[in-house]
Amino acid sequence: MLSAKSVFQEILDNDESFRLFCSVAASGEAQGGWENGRIAALVPESLRDLAPKIARHGADEDKHGRIFSALLSKRDLEPMEVPRAADYTMLLEARGIGLAHDKLRRDEPLTEHDIVIYLTHSRVTEQRASAQMVMLRRCFGDHPDLGRAVRMIAEDEDNHLAYCHEELLRLAAAGYGRTIQRALRESALVEMEVYRDVSLAVMAHMGRILGWPKPKSALFAAGIHALHVYERLGGWRRMVSLRMPERRNALGGPAQSASGASEAPEFV
Repeated sequence: MLSAKSVFQEILDNDESFRLFCSVAASGEAQGGWENGRIAALVPESLRDLAPKIARHGADEDKHGRIFSALLSKRDLEPMEVPRAADYTMLLEARGIGLAHDKLRRDEPLTEHDIVIYLTHSRVTEQRASAQMVMLRRCFGDHPDLGRAVRMIAEDEDNHLAYCHEELLRLAAAGYGRTIQRALRESALVEMEVYRDVSLAVMAHMGRILGWPKPKSALFAAGIHALHVYERLGGWRRMVSLRMPERRNALGGPAQSASGASEAPEFV
């Protein structure tokens, strides 16, 4: 019987599929770390109070990337080049979601509108990340090798999502409400398409690595398409709603230490 846990277990048990899984995750987290670091450096003076929180967000993403790299190192595996069709962050940028990298490479201050766009993009993508980590924590939270890494990343993702809710609500109260709602909806609709396409690409690669029969691959593809249909019909609303989180000032304190992140035993 197929289940999320059995599928992930199959991926984890094979070196090549595990290598792809960790490489995709590490690449995305590293990219997110760079983006947040640049945004923190370019925050306009009117929103400088956000800079430490954005920097904390970036530091967390960098830490996650190192964790996935450490998991590869523990199995004496090298990261692989991420197939373009599976590069979630770059595909989102190509579709105009978030802040363009050419803007972030300049040493010019961002505008308040830029920060609103950054936060709406983050609110949508962090919803996805949080949901994925809920599933992984359910499947592998007590796993002897992956448990600590999964729990740590899941906690961070929950903090990131809470931070996005709180800061967007603060900006909405300052007069950006309509801009935020419009940007959230636009981001969510594009993200759903990119997530579907990336999921199909990753599962196709996994199927080739693991030698899945055509009916099994077709079943996974059907499930991915079904999720997309559900989201298009109304599931997207969970990505655009805003509510004050129970975790207030979630990124206001020091980041959880990532010392030893290059050494797999610290995280597995």
